[in-house]
Amino acid sequence: MATQLNNSFRTSILYHKDHPFTTTTHKATRFHVITNATSKTNSFKELIESGTVRTVLPKDASTVMNSEGFILLDVRPNWEREKAHVRGSLHVPMFVEDKDNGPLTLLKKWVHFGYIGAWTGQYLTTFNSEFVSQVEDVVPGKDTKVLVACGEGLRSMTATSKLYKGGYRNLGWLVGGFNRSQDKDFLDVEGKEKLKYATIGGASYIFLQLLILLQTVSK
Repeated sequence: MATQLNNSFRTSILYHKDHPFTTTTHKATRFHVITNATSKTNSFKELIESGTVRTVLPKDASTVMNSEGFILLDVRPNWEREKAHVRGSLHVPMFVEDKDNGPLTLLKKWVHFGYIGAWTGQYLTTFNSEFVSQVEDVVPGKDTKVLVACGEGLRSMTATSKLYKGGYRNLGWLVGGFNRSQDKDFLDVEGKEKLKYATIGGASYIFLQLLILLQTVSK
């Protein structure tokens, strides 16, 4: 039995010596592939699940702002912020009005205002290509605690991911956005409407989410 094991061991050594593509080589290649996969930027879901980005409920927002030093960053477009906003919050829109007058954009505007804009008061928007650089202008420190918020939580998800890729490392995300907030959550609000109603609601809300998702995916 011992002689048989010794012969098998010698055969194994000779095989590895004569064949460059050994098991060790395959393991090294596999490790290289895994390293490449894990080097990619995490998705928003991974950022949340790993705790890299902190989730903050509207009812806890004032606490993390007043006691923990988080700065509130409102990423809604101008026309939503004008309706209602938290006093002292910073503002950099994630999406801006699409002012392109090309044939395709004009057609999109016609469809938008016919089926969405007339219901919601929302303009046809496009991604703000200078979003991260504009945030850097108002929040130059990448270690600053920033609580990112929008009307419903979707646009702020995209904004948070963009900021993380841009080097910000102390990020919070307002879960559900201002729409989920109650009057007592943000006491110092400016504007003619309640903060929770400053975006939209009902069936038109669903249409806008689909529009934003299409715009985000296309960028």
